[in-house]
Amino acid sequence: MKKRNDKLSGESLNITQKQLEKITSAIPEVVTDGKIDWEKLQATLGKDNIEFSNERYVLNWAGKSEAFKVLQQTTTATLKPVKEESLNFENTENVFIEGENLEVLKLLQKSYFEKIKCIIIDPPYNTGNDSFIYPDSFKENKEDYEKRIGERDEEGYLMKEGYFRKNSKDNGHYHSNWLSMMYPRLFLAKNLLRDDGVIFVHIDDNEVHNLRLIMNEIFGEENFVDCIIWKKRYGGGAKEKYLVSMHEYSLFYSKNISNLDELFVPLDEKNIEKYYKLKDNNFEKRGPYRTHPLEAGKAVDDRPNLIFPIIAPDGTKIIPERQWYWSQERISNALNKGEIEFVKGKKGWTVHSKQYLRDENGELRQGKAFSIIDDVFTQHGTNEMIDIFGNAKIFPYPKPSNLIIKFLRIATDCFANDLILDFFGGSGTTAHSVIEQNKDDGGNRKFILVQLPELCDNESEAFKAGYKTIADIGKERIRRVIKKIEKEKTESPELIENNQLDLGFKVFKLAHSNFKIWRGNEINENNLESNLDIFTNPVKDGSKKENMLYEIMLKAGCTLTDKVEYIPFESHKNKQIIGYYSVNNGDLIIALDKINQKIVDKIISSQPQKVITLDNLFAGNDQLKTNTVLQMKDAEIDFKTI
Repeated sequence: MKKRNDKLSGESLNITQKQLEKITSAIPEVVTDGKIDWEKLQATLGKDNIEFSNERYVLNWAGKSEAFKVLQQTTTATLKPVKEESLNFENTENVFIEGENLEVLKLLQKSYFEKIKCIIIDPPYNTGNDSFIYPDSFKENKEDYEKRIGERDEEGYLMKEGYFRKNSKDNGHYHSNWLSMMYPRLFLAKNLLRDDGVIFVHIDDNEVHNLRLIMNEIFGEENFVDCIIWKKRYGGGAKEKYLVSMHEYSLFYSKNISNLDELFVPLDEKNIEKYYKLKDNNFEKRGPYRTHPLEAGKAVDDRPNLIFPIIAPDGTKIIPERQWYWSQERISNALNKGEIEFVKGKKGWTVHSKQYLRDENGELRQGKAFSIIDDVFTQHGTNEMIDIFGNAKIFPYPKPSNLIIKFLRIATDCFANDLILDFFGGSGTTAHSVIEQNKDDGGNRKFILVQLPELCDNESEAFKAGYKTIADIGKERIRRVIKKIEKEKTESPELIENNQLDLGFKVFKLAHSNFKIWRGNEINENNLESNLDIFTNPVKDGSKKENMLYEIMLKAGCTLTDKVEYIPFESHKNKQIIGYYSVNNGDLIIALDKINQKIVDKIISSQPQKVITLDNLFAGNDQLKTNTVLQMKDAEIDFKTI
């Protein structure tokens, strides 16, 4: 008989197990040149002492096996809600998480597995002046590494000198360090993407070659969409020794390109003014139009049925040199609707289709995005910081929101509640962009931003302005963007048509677990007493009920924005008001106050899918616990205790 497991696991999702479940469906990261790379497979599955050979085409670096180990280590950490730093906490579906992004990505695996539509990140470029987290000693054990990166000041902030290592170009592991930092984060990020999801990764020439290789390894070369080139500067170059460097990149990959629909974007105002200038009798309904030759070029396949005469206004028969783009029936229909234009030149008549700004239903035409962006610049991002903070040096050289908006237009649907993740949140540009785009097109996109509480330098303008960490800057930027829109809504409500605009965000911070039992201590004679205490009271001293609630939600697979309602219940014995939490409209019940038979009966009557309680609520009443387990089982309710 199979033993029933009534305990809730407090660890993050086991990535190795997930890969074992999916091994039959060709995992891209273990496929090289169309064949299974057994060394990569062994490393992915957590095998020890793996040495990668160099006899074939493969990306390898010093510390790659360590990167796999870091990836596979689970975490018992949690995310605690911080309502005083949030806006509209109870109703918003936007999330800002303050914490180290690798740990956060592990924590999000259960709740957000395959739920993210679009990831946009701007990681360290590895210029030689970057400081970021990586195991700079490849012989360093997990405990020493965690101790080093866990150094905090007296107020609990992560200390920059303990948490970061500057990756100098003089370092022999210069590229390897960066790859070891990026690989596990990108691997975990892929798990969070929907099957039709996409990712944009900003980078420059320092690591674009290595980024392309690890993206191919993790996402699969077949899922590469494009390398977008961003012209970030107007000009300049007086300080350049050789060429004037004016560009960066964004590597664009899909989770599964076979599930990615054809991509269209709205036409921007500049292109509308430039190209759509002509008017005809359809103008009132369909707006201005531009023309396009109907005669096909040499690149198309030969189709004899597309060779036929079209009669010009003077009766001349126009025969194409090669063939037409459209069929005879389609051209006949277009002629009847006045959607064909004839132009007479020195060589005779040419035939053109009219491309109207709006379709027959009045909807604006969409087009294809270009792989070169040359109309938004770094200076625009600087101007935004001046507009928001009054000081460009609060956060130098942020990405402009209009750049991120271009990616949102490519990858997301304004009506589909698409979820956007940025785990290198910086100054909050992605959150700003999501809010602005929703305001402009009536969308309902939601964001999750993750930013390390990296200390601002004591001499920086940000520190002088009162911002202790980069995360503080990001949160304040979002608040100010929201405040500005709220003011616009009050002063000119007609300019903002989106009545459902989400003007808020929940703040969570990475923290240690609220429960002792999830630390997995080994019992020996030195800690026997403390372990006995774990079994009688798993809750750490000082743990707040709300923090426990969100930890249980997260580790039970709920999202951070699932609806939470407290259901009060009056005890008939002493009239004390106690209750339990209903999550996601009653799908999950969490009891943290008290348990008795009447409460159990009420919970079962609400027909939840899952119930989680503290085990010590049954202390001294084994019969109640036994009966509760049996009743829950009979009601087909998944019941677990902590």
